[in-house]
Amino acid sequence: MFGLSIIDILVIIAYFGVVVVIGIWASRNVKGEEDFFLAGRKFGKLVQTFAAFGQGTSADNAVGVSTTTYTNGASGIWSSMLYLFATPLFWFTSAWMRRLRILTMGDFFVERYGSKRMGGVYAIIGAVGMMAFIALGFNAMAKTVLAITPKPVAEFNEKDAAEYTEAYQLKTAKHSDGDIRFLSLAEFTEQVELETISAEALSAPQADRLAELQEKVPATIVSYLDLKLLVWLVCIVVMVYASAGGLEAAFLTDMLQGIGIIVLSIILIPFAWSKINTIYGGESYADALATIHAKLPDSFFDMFGSPLAVDFTWYYIIALSTMAMLTVMIQPNVLVSSGSAKDEYAARYGYVVGMFLKRACTVLWGVFGLAAIVLYSSSVQNSDLVWGHATRDLLGPLGIGLVGLMIACLMAALMSTADCLMLTCSSLLTHNLYRMAVPDRSARHYVWAGRIFGALVLLGSAWIALQFETILQIMKFIWEMNIALIPAFWLGMKWRKANRIGAWVSIIVGVVTFLVLPFLLPTLSPSLRTNDTLLQRTDPAPLVRTYDATEADVSQRADEILDWDAANALGQAVGNRPEALEIGESFTQTYELAKQSIFWTQGVSPDADGNLVGKGALSLELVALQLAGFDLSQNAYAMNETLRILLRTSIPILLMVVICLVTRPDDAELTDRFYAKMRTRVDPDRDGDEKLLAESLADPSSTRGVLLFPGSKWEFYRWNKQDSVGFALAVLAIFGILAFMYVLLTIGS
Repeated sequence: MFGLSIIDILVIIAYFGVVVVIGIWASRNVKGEEDFFLAGRKFGKLVQTFAAFGQGTSADNAVGVSTTTYTNGASGIWSSMLYLFATPLFWFTSAWMRRLRILTMGDFFVERYGSKRMGGVYAIIGAVGMMAFIALGFNAMAKTVLAITPKPVAEFNEKDAAEYTEAYQLKTAKHSDGDIRFLSLAEFTEQVELETISAEALSAPQADRLAELQEKVPATIVSYLDLKLLVWLVCIVVMVYASAGGLEAAFLTDMLQGIGIIVLSIILIPFAWSKINTIYGGESYADALATIHAKLPDSFFDMFGSPLAVDFTWYYIIALSTMAMLTVMIQPNVLVSSGSAKDEYAARYGYVVGMFLKRACTVLWGVFGLAAIVLYSSSVQNSDLVWGHATRDLLGPLGIGLVGLMIACLMAALMSTADCLMLTCSSLLTHNLYRMAVPDRSARHYVWAGRIFGALVLLGSAWIALQFETILQIMKFIWEMNIALIPAFWLGMKWRKANRIGAWVSIIVGVVTFLVLPFLLPTLSPSLRTNDTLLQRTDPAPLVRTYDATEADVSQRADEILDWDAANALGQAVGNRPEALEIGESFTQTYELAKQSIFWTQGVSPDADGNLVGKGALSLELVALQLAGFDLSQNAYAMNETLRILLRTSIPILLMVVICLVTRPDDAELTDRFYAKMRTRVDPDRDGDEKLLAESLADPSSTRGVLLFPGSKWEFYRWNKQDSVGFALAVLAIFGILAFMYVLLTIGS
């Protein structure tokens, strides 16, 4: 049934049954908004760890990292590791989240700036961003499950056959003698996709066919299951248990789902290594790793700056990590994750350990991606499907329910994120919008409003997931969503002179400049997409690297020699004949780097008429630099992207600082009460904490003793032993993760 065995189906049904029962069981404790949205702030370290790990790890993470590693080698791991260097700072920021003692992140703007409208604006921006994150998980999970349940060609109906043929043509078309030739599976390794051919080289028939296939976006796999049906099914299950039991149900199921994610991260690797040994010879896992090193070029194992992902330079990674550190704390789910802890230590321990647990799993996803290249590079060309294909190939023959377990784990990875984000969105919409419009209702009324908003959020997320064809498209939709909120949060948290006017100006300018105009201007003036200046691309110099030749390098060089000889026979050879290599020989490899769009976020590609067109949003900050006289085409793509991130992050901050310095400060009593609360550490005893907080609010000046610079306008606190030891251990954990990655990538080399 559905291409699965009975035992696989039973495993999936059992999983769904357990999470629904947990949701119904937890509903008995829901009596008010704090119970529903923050589970009464009662969770300890263990639950907080799995909650942080679960809500921060969705189905798209495992599939996405294996995809980027499958395509780019070990450097693809950085697609999900950019938060690594920011993790020690979470030791402090997660404690701040608990110390806020608020229900939603929107309440921060209400308490700090005295503006309910600002809290409402945040609720809208935060809810849209969280819905997009849920949609991302829906999309990744569904596509992988479809890959696990493929329909045999013999069972194709007429529609299946037609769509699969078109998808096959799109992925295997090759420019040959001015026409299109369709390749067999055996010729996949020689493919040159139409989409990679420059517009000038495309013939008119090729351009027409490419445009036709891109318009249709045909399915690359035909499954027993329907993608839409699968998305709606998972949506309904999450809706049932999370709407019934609230955050307690979400976090308790996250315990189960977190274990499932760890299983998902590990289960494919030993089977992949075993199959490599079966095919190429070997007995131990070290033998399998040695084979992987022998079969792949040495460049595939570069942790930083690989020529296959050269744009992940050290300075670009630092810029992204900095932006990630600033924006992640503004995400509304972070408040929910840390604010539900019983005290500050549980909040910071759970969040930091949960994030490092995710980093370790990320390395394992990348290690599997390298093994998958050796096993499937000649048979799986759509990297988004490699995880599903490997699941069926490696686990299916065992017939013991492991395929069903993998599907359940993928769903667990999605659901552990979706439930938390659903409740985050519903709390924002209920508390910061609905309550403002419909005040003075009972606690029961607002709980039911939260349930309804939560259901609507999930339905909206499922709808968003079905509007995009690729995971990358959704990522570009949510990229840098919270950038405009950075100044209001960070300056508001640490600078007493931050005021309401400055916050409003920075939010409005940031939203308009970086979220609205980049999409609106090309819509109002389509000619911008074909403007010659804006179509400029980088012109990078060739990259030269030195490696020790592996079996793969020797084979690749032999192919290059054959190609040169064939071209020479036709009088078309370029340069000198390549020299043959021997295994272990040192050689230099020259990489011609792709020219990439400077000003368009989704690059430049030909339209149906073969004319170049800018895709995605327009990077206004880079346009401004170009107009100021900087020749950005001479920069590496990574440098331009680094400049864009720095400008996008710093301009709103500088603007708010200037506005706050020249405008009247907010009411001193409002500011004093906020900072008095932030200087008061949380007492695990609810009554004791309320008493302690009341004393601080009655005399805010009594709390100034914790300040590092008590005579300034900055709110930096003195570190105690817990602060110092925790931060030092988190820094050491970074080196531990890097060492873990290095060891796994060098064993067998």
